[in-house]
Amino acid sequence: MVTTRRSLLQAAAAALAAGATPPIKIGHREASMKLVGYLRVFEVASRIPGLQGVELQVVSGEHTLWPKETLIRYKREASRWGLRIPSLAGPFSRGVQLMKPGAEEMIRKAIACGEFLGASVLLVPSFRDNCPDLEKPEQVGPVVEMMKRLGPVAADAGVTIGLENSLSPAGNARLTDLIAHPGVRIYYDLDNGEFYGHKGLIEAGVKVIGRERICQIHVKNEERLIEEPGRIDWRKAFREIKAIGYDGWFVLESRHTTEAQVIESTARNLRFMREQLS
Repeated sequence: MVTTRRSLLQAAAAALAAGATPPIKIGHREASMKLVGYLRVFEVASRIPGLQGVELQVVSGEHTLWPKETLIRYKREASRWGLRIPSLAGPFSRGVQLMKPGAEEMIRKAIACGEFLGASVLLVPSFRDNCPDLEKPEQVGPVVEMMKRLGPVAADAGVTIGLENSLSPAGNARLTDLIAHPGVRIYYDLDNGEFYGHKGLIEAGVKVIGRERICQIHVKNEERLIEEPGRIDWRKAFREIKAIGYDGWFVLESRHTTEAQVIESTARNLRFMREQLS
């Protein structure tokens, strides 16, 4: 019997309605595994007990997912190794950013890739000078209007645009409320929040942004294990995430050195995450 995406979603909804605990879904970012452009990323991921998916890179140097034959190969290989493609990242070619010409066209192309691969989230980044200043209408207005156009396109494709940026939690909540479309939400990277200067606001910021505005979460601690001391207290963060009833994917973005280290450290990170989130 073939299990369709729709039937899986229906089964999950029925389980939640019956009071069951939402399943914990964890993937790893292809770029962090240092395997962008290599189909064997799925074979490597399959050797990590408990890893369920791989977040693919749309564009990286000369490599892109745009050719139809490339999409077919990736989809086939993911199925071969029993893995999901929960999300895509990196939709922009060199020189294109969220607030520069060409961004909308690139996002539309990436949405089409996501629809074909069955990815439910498209990560759209904007950091520092490329992140809209919410106090400057000339910056935030065009971004909001573009996302109002793209939100319905993404939703029709079964994809959510996940904005990952350098705003504070309150800024993220405000931006999504200005866009006001369920096809555009926040891809929350807690470690980035601390890195970009929002000290002490990030773990509690999960509640500030709220479950309805968060579509996916990045988990990382630079080159260290997630359980080790770093910018984020992940034990506290996971408590906050559980408290809002988040049931989406977590995607690891840890730094790695070798293939063996990817497998070993990710297995340890997965055990820790499931202990905290269960």
